[in-house]
Amino acid sequence: MANEDQFKKVISHAKEYGYIFASSEIYDGLSAVYDYAQNGVELKKNIREYWWRSMVYMHQNIVGIDAAILMHPTTWKASGHVDAFNDPLIDNKDSKKRYRADVLIEDYCEKINKKAQKEIAKAKKRFGDSFNEEEFVATNPRVVSYIQQQKEIIERMAKSLEAEDLADVKLLIEELGIADPLTGSKNWTDVKQFNLMFGTKLGASAESAMDLYLRPETAQGIFVNFLNVQKTGRMKIPFGIAQTGKAFRNEIVARQFIFRMREFEQMEMQFFVKPGEEMKWYEYWREKRLAWHLSLGLGKENYRFHDHEKLAHYANAATDIEFNFPFGFKELEGIHSRTDFDLKAHEKHSGKKLQFFDHETNKNYTPYVVETSIGLDRMFLAIFSNSLKTEELEDGSSRVVLKLPTILAPIKAAVFPLVKKDGLQEIAKEIVADLQWDYNVIYDEKDAVGRRYRRQDAVGTPFCITVDHQTKEDKTVTIRFRDSMKQERILISEISEKIKKAVSYKSWLS
Repeated sequence: MANEDQFKKVISHAKEYGYIFASSEIYDGLSAVYDYAQNGVELKKNIREYWWRSMVYMHQNIVGIDAAILMHPTTWKASGHVDAFNDPLIDNKDSKKRYRADVLIEDYCEKINKKAQKEIAKAKKRFGDSFNEEEFVATNPRVVSYIQQQKEIIERMAKSLEAEDLADVKLLIEELGIADPLTGSKNWTDVKQFNLMFGTKLGASAESAMDLYLRPETAQGIFVNFLNVQKTGRMKIPFGIAQTGKAFRNEIVARQFIFRMREFEQMEMQFFVKPGEEMKWYEYWREKRLAWHLSLGLGKENYRFHDHEKLAHYANAATDIEFNFPFGFKELEGIHSRTDFDLKAHEKHSGKKLQFFDHETNKNYTPYVVETSIGLDRMFLAIFSNSLKTEELEDGSSRVVLKLPTILAPIKAAVFPLVKKDGLQEIAKEIVADLQWDYNVIYDEKDAVGRRYRRQDAVGTPFCITVDHQTKEDKTVTIRFRDSMKQERILISEISEKIKKAVSYKSWLS
């Protein structure tokens, strides 16, 4: 219940402080579609830039593209999306609610995992510094039983989905006694597959229009451009192509705010490697991507790997980096070894060769691909929900503060005149005019300074700069730090350097 309350606070805070609005809200909104507001668009842009710099600028063998959303329809036939891009759905006959069958089972397993974690936490408290967690997990009968139970359920579900045995998926739900989360009813329909792609038309008239799809992923735009990028960029294997952009999925069971939406943004990189070397690069990117997440300081304990039991038709290895959202551990990023499936499929359907000529061996071959794919909206939710805190202060009061990583904060600094007279406003505005060349900064003169501090804490602004009467005498200001609430007196000329140190990509990414 505490986590549910926290999630409600996240959703409420996101709207109240200009981060996320429901789409078309004046018309009662559109389910699972959201608009990024004035602060949300800045945070989203900063996350995207943080990913792009680390992925493209910090690797000499990775370049970026921006492929079109609309692609030739044969693209999706070749990729397997027309025939196999489905979710297993199940309806509750009493509540009339529809759910993803695999998610119901995964949520049940997460409850088992929480029981195991509870046992571990109790033992840790009981034994203190002498506690050996690894040994306890391997030998405690109750924990071993929980882990084994969870493993058996996931393996059975994966096997049934792989074999398209939807009757057994329903049987598993019934055997586990899984109930409708809203009503507690266990009166389920059969499980059915549902294709997730949005269809549209291209053409001047209905009779001559071509059937198209809104892309369900950004990866295929990279694969069809593989040879164009390789030749024009004179790229040698191994090399990568990165892309960020919108994708669209007709999610029937869209839920959990921006975690699962119908229109969302992906940040993907496809890394082309020599056949036989894919597992080496798969392990490399597995560790590299986790290190990127950890660089933001959201807490190592909030991440875990989840290796796939059921592999997609194109993969020979797959893992998810899961994050501890307010509603539990869920997928944040996927790392997949996609083999040569995509390039060979497009080669077959297009009749065009998509191979790499190796000058050292004087031979052509189809590269294998290792993919890293992260949802930008999910990353936004992970950062936002982890950063939102309610703190008790020494004087008995409390404050709501959004402790965003400084490099990602939408507004880097707010500049205040202490009072609206004696020329303090003019000095404050001059500081803003100077800083805004390099940073997103704002001017605020409304309310008492204390209330302005609280407002900026809630927005997530890391620095507040106050101009007072002493400023007129010695050209110094008070700079206040969001996280510690400490204040420091510095020269006006030192402000820019102070901010620069806090938002340096080099210090964060290295």
